[in-house]
Amino acid sequence: MSNQDYYETLGVARSAGEDEIKKAYRKLAMKYHPDRNPGDKAAEEKFKEIQKAYDTLSDKEKRTMYDQYGHAAFEQAGGGQGGFGGGFGGGFGGFGNAQGFDFGDIFSQMFGGGGQGGRQPNYQGADLEVGIEITLEEAAKGLKKRINIPTYEECDVCHGSGAKPGTSATTCSTCHGSGTVHVRQAIFQMQQTCPTCHGTGKEIKDPCIKCRGEGRTKTSKTVEVNIPAGIDDGQRIRLSGEGEPGQHGAPAGDLYVNVRVKAHKIFERNGLDLHCELPISFAVAALGGEVEVPTLDGKVKLNIPQETQTGRRMRVKGKGIKSLRSSAMGDLYCHIVVETPVNLTDRQKELLEEFEKISTGLERSQTPRKKTFLDKLSELFD
Repeated sequence: MSNQDYYETLGVARSAGEDEIKKAYRKLAMKYHPDRNPGDKAAEEKFKEIQKAYDTLSDKEKRTMYDQYGHAAFEQAGGGQGGFGGGFGGGFGGFGNAQGFDFGDIFSQMFGGGGQGGRQPNYQGADLEVGIEITLEEAAKGLKKRINIPTYEECDVCHGSGAKPGTSATTCSTCHGSGTVHVRQAIFQMQQTCPTCHGTGKEIKDPCIKCRGEGRTKTSKTVEVNIPAGIDDGQRIRLSGEGEPGQHGAPAGDLYVNVRVKAHKIFERNGLDLHCELPISFAVAALGGEVEVPTLDGKVKLNIPQETQTGRRMRVKGKGIKSLRSSAMGDLYCHIVVETPVNLTDRQKELLEEFEKISTGLERSQTPRKKTFLDKLSELFD
């Protein structure tokens, strides 16, 4: 028997209202229901704990008693002799005569079945998740991409019956075709999906060799994904109804496509804007000039003003990324780097030496950064 507090079991605060408790219960019951976790004993035990916690906290009188006497006393009362009334000698008032609870209506709503009247449960297919990798150019312009995903198809041997050809399913010997069984736990009576037929009301004693009684086999299918212009790394696309097919005619789940954008050799993206480093020569930086700048659409001309310094940022309007939700376009920002030449020829060295000589003694206004540095240095050592 679990010693976990019922509030902890449902993951709610002790001050939680009825709606919050019900919402938490439904979410956990969906997750741990035996039909969604076939053969998982741990999930089955967790499901029982969730039911017990909800049954107590959803009833005002029981919740009051639980809050007053605590978890340990309640567990003793539920598992002792004579139920609540016997365990406490009638101290819990009307609890000794409590009626059993039938959860059939709840699970019928939650899981699409319940087996009443021989109905088969409708289990929506599971959601699928796949990842694709695209380039920055593809992300900027958008594209259609075809991907293969795993799925199921009707077994071509038994044609979906799950039974070996020449045989057929029989009425379940456990639930007698209803798809559900009633289980009594302490003072409560609960309706659960039949563990033998899993809610179908039918039992396959001689299963199909190919599909092993499932009536379907694994396969794959090709899906075309429309990737919109402007999508960013880490975003995902939802394709409704393209997930795993449901059982017994239930709707299919959804397909989620996670998009990863490859790192680019030149550009870095920041929202709708692109950034790149633009190296220019010493001469162009000093005298100004026109240089070619790469964009995702080809090259464009950019005018470099005279006396441009390293670190200056220049904008090329409208050469960024298009917005997903509007016609807005980002910009391209070029970060200037004045490059020091290497592997100089003798003539280049001669000219630079001459330039340095004629620059010596000139006003420091020609080198504003150097002037600022020297002024600060002077102040430091004065």
